[in-house]
Amino acid sequence: MTTVTGTTTPQQKAAPAPASASDRNTSGITSDFETFLKMLTAQARYQDPLEPIDSTEYSAQLAQFSMVEQQVQGNDLLAAMQTQLGLSNMAAMSGWVGMETRTAAPSYFDGSNSITVSPNPAKVADTVNLVVKNENGTEVQRVVLPVSAEPYEWDGIGDDGAPLPAGVYSFTLESSKNGEVVLSETAETYSRVTETQMLDNQVALILQSGVAIPASSVTALREPVVSAPQPAGDPVS
Repeated sequence: MTTVTGTTTPQQKAAPAPASASDRNTSGITSDFETFLKMLTAQARYQDPLEPIDSTEYSAQLAQFSMVEQQVQGNDLLAAMQTQLGLSNMAAMSGWVGMETRTAAPSYFDGSNSITVSPNPAKVADTVNLVVKNENGTEVQRVVLPVSAEPYEWDGIGDDGAPLPAGVYSFTLESSKNGEVVLSETAETYSRVTETQMLDNQVALILQSGVAIPASSVTALREPVVSAPQPAGDPVS
């Protein structure tokens, strides 16, 4: 007679946690070291007894492998420290969210508030033009500015007197002398920071325009301001 025993349900086990990068590297080093020892043992076993391998060569190979192992572990430690430092910097710069940063990047025009442009024309220039383009790269306006570094408030009013649509605009400063452009570069503008992120172990700031810039590219920081339209140049038709 066959006896039927009850089926015992095994206890549910928690899924193992994924191995960290340092654990994977350590496991890889251990595996490589074991492979190295096997190769070294095979080399000693099948060596020519008439021309045995010098013991100093074994020592040199072991020393080289040990140096590589220490270098890998040192790199892992530096990478971990860099990540922690980046997170600390991101936390410190979280206070920049809501502030306005000055940088050479496109800015968002909401249809009402003006955008502060910080020109830096060439010293030899006798004419300075501010070229405004929309997010499609189409030139929508060209404004003559004084040859100075005085900030200019771009009010978003087109040459026909109608306001330009809300959107992302880029600003290029063209410095000319005797009718020839001697310098053309992206003008710095103030944009509001909406978020901070970690990108490639570096702190990045997400602007209102959606553009991500490295925090190191910021040249000025200020509280948000509501600027009244203040034309500083004559539009060029």
